[in-house]
Amino acid sequence: MDYVTQIIDPPPSRTQLLLDGVRALRKPKLDGAPLLPRECLVRSAVALSAGAIAAYGHACGFWREQGVPLSYPHVLAFPLHLMLLTRPSFPYPASGMVHLANRIHQHQRLHEGQALRLQVWCERWVAHPKGQALSIATRAYSADALVWQSDSLYLRRDVKGPVGEPWEDALTLQEDGLLCSQRWAVPADLGRRFAKVSGDFNPIHTSVIGARIFGFRRAIAHGMWTLGRALAAQQPPGGLEHAQAHCDFKLPIFLPGQVTLWNRPVTGPRGEFEVRNAAGDKPHMRGLFVWNENRQ
Repeated sequence: MDYVTQIIDPPPSRTQLLLDGVRALRKPKLDGAPLLPRECLVRSAVALSAGAIAAYGHACGFWREQGVPLSYPHVLAFPLHLMLLTRPSFPYPASGMVHLANRIHQHQRLHEGQALRLQVWCERWVAHPKGQALSIATRAYSADALVWQSDSLYLRRDVKGPVGEPWEDALTLQEDGLLCSQRWAVPADLGRRFAKVSGDFNPIHTSVIGARIFGFRRAIAHGMWTLGRALAAQQPPGGLEHAQAHCDFKLPIFLPGQVTLWNRPVTGPRGEFEVRNAAGDKPHMRGLFVWNENRQ
């Protein structure tokens, strides 16, 4: 499929993104199958700012000694995700889209102050049992080398007859042997606090009323906060050279609340884990973290 490249420099303000989201609350009724947007959005040089990384790290529990968090570049790319989802060419309202899964692959170590070229596009429709899913691809380059990439799966609930290949990329893991290693309190304002560092002001995360409009009894935590918090608990000090993180988001985390982290005793650079409810019997997120330390 051919894409039309659009350079987004400078990026839109958060106010503009919010206004675009409001304008996109209503979309014309579809006549036939949805069309995949053809835009590829590009940021030419996005700095890995030490201050922004520190704010993100504080929100998720990372220490500076851990280097650039594996999940952090998603924050830089997310405004481009929003731009794609709020454009007239996207057939569904952006608000209420649910983040189902994320696959991250880091190819080289990232450094504070480094500039990344970001490319984001809608890659494919995915037929999901709960509605129409969409995979958004993100690629980050440094000096023309691919250094980081992700594929994010978003869901529009209750769409009849979804198009695309069936989703068959769910993570499976052996739950036997997983032990509760941490317990986290998630405060009522977590969604608003994480929105400030991530740029994701979806009302299902920041407002009880907004969450109820989209079928949730209370505001729910961002899936990418859950992933970041889980990686912060496992990412070793010294930074990462090559790493991968795969996660599937399961049951929402209602705010406020308590959750638990379950994983296996570390025996090497590979960790299977789950974030579960306080009782430990229901999963909020299932994940796999594979890494190669770099202590240079």
